[in-house]
Amino acid sequence: MLRGASGVLIGLPLLEEMMLPAAAATESQVPVRAFNVFFGLGIPAPLQTEGFDGVLEPLKPLSEKLLIMRNVDQVRCDESGINAHFDGASGAFTATPPDGEAKAGGASMDQVIRKSFHPEGMPPGMVPTLIGGTFFRRSRVSRYVHSYNEDGTVAATIQERPRDLFNRVFGVIKGTGDSSDARKRRLRRSVLDSVVEQYRFYSGNGSPLGSVSRGRVSDHLERIREFEQRAFEMENAGPDSPPMPARSSLAHGGHADPGGEGIDMQIDDLVREWRLMADLYALAIELDRARFGSVTFLAAGERLRVTGEYHYNGKHVYSFDDAKQLNKSGAGGCSHEWWHKFNPKTENKQLRAHAHMKMREVAYFLSRLDGIQEANGKSILENSCITISTESGDGRHADVKRELSGVFHAISGANGRFKTGEILDVGKEGIDVYNTMLEAYHTGQRLGPKDREYNRVQGILA
Repeated sequence: MLRGASGVLIGLPLLEEMMLPAAAATESQVPVRAFNVFFGLGIPAPLQTEGFDGVLEPLKPLSEKLLIMRNVDQVRCDESGINAHFDGASGAFTATPPDGEAKAGGASMDQVIRKSFHPEGMPPGMVPTLIGGTFFRRSRVSRYVHSYNEDGTVAATIQERPRDLFNRVFGVIKGTGDSSDARKRRLRRSVLDSVVEQYRFYSGNGSPLGSVSRGRVSDHLERIREFEQRAFEMENAGPDSPPMPARSSLAHGGHADPGGEGIDMQIDDLVREWRLMADLYALAIELDRARFGSVTFLAAGERLRVTGEYHYNGKHVYSFDDAKQLNKSGAGGCSHEWWHKFNPKTENKQLRAHAHMKMREVAYFLSRLDGIQEANGKSILENSCITISTESGDGRHADVKRELSGVFHAISGANGRFKTGEILDVGKEGIDVYNTMLEAYHTGQRLGPKDREYNRVQGILA
């Protein structure tokens, strides 16, 4: 009964009463999941060779649960006349050139796996494909969307505001009839209010659950309420209600990309919004409301004039002030320019700081998934197919082959399918890496042209 109830509205955490003995754990208790994680602008290939001593440092705590892949070639994704920001982003997770400005050239890995395991559609109550992210560069869809159907169309609408992601996952109960009815207004305001009495019962002294499970239910309710409070500015809050945060103060939609000239961004504001999105997305996975989709932290070719102090592990790393340091306004003063100025013979301290920050925030999301244990004793991160990538291996536009060679990739173990705990120089095309991953899932479908010879990348397989 409890396992069934976990799919209703807001879900339940994993309770002892839901679990079978480890020896009897079934495949249904560890569902197949596939998510693409994209970060903008990339990591120049020479910096990747420094391993965890350089900009990849924030991934080190997760290194045993990831396979870091260097020297992945995405040159086949080049489309004449369009720069690698767009081409590389379109090729991330598809290994296929774009099909115009609003479509990818084919399916992304998460969607191939989804349709292989759920050809008749997802179970009721689930979001078929969840796409969310914090990004500001708007031109060309594949700069920020990274889940695609077989025909190259987007697999779902992307949510870029935390409250929209919350609504997408948990829904809002809509009242009918007289809008002045206080109870109906309350139901419209919070999906949690529809089940709060049941939660109080299961976490209270009269609960049939054990003490450990009662504590988990109570903690779970508080955590979802916290996320909801962070995502929403509720009206008519009672006198005893905790203070509610304001709606997102960051630019979204067309305001986020005024003619490609970039916008000003405080590092703390950026991180605050991203982490709320990451928390909500991880919660959706934990509650089994989403098994497939993609997450974006900053779009391909992102144009932000970042300011503020950047810290990692309690230490000050860098003082961001892009426009001042570049001595330019508009697009010319954006952090994007540090990638165009990359020089393997110089320190590249500004680029390094930005890349390090991106890895810190990617690691934040991955750590959330790693903190959730499942019935087989592994974390969601370990059980899921998580693919992390970006747009280029060198930001200088003068040489497309250089830009689209050496594109950073990392993957999780996918419940024992892939190696982890290594930094691997792959030396293969992205399409072969992706198709090897699909073979491990026995999808029966490959990416790219049907007549292209398949070259298995044996080195990534467990």
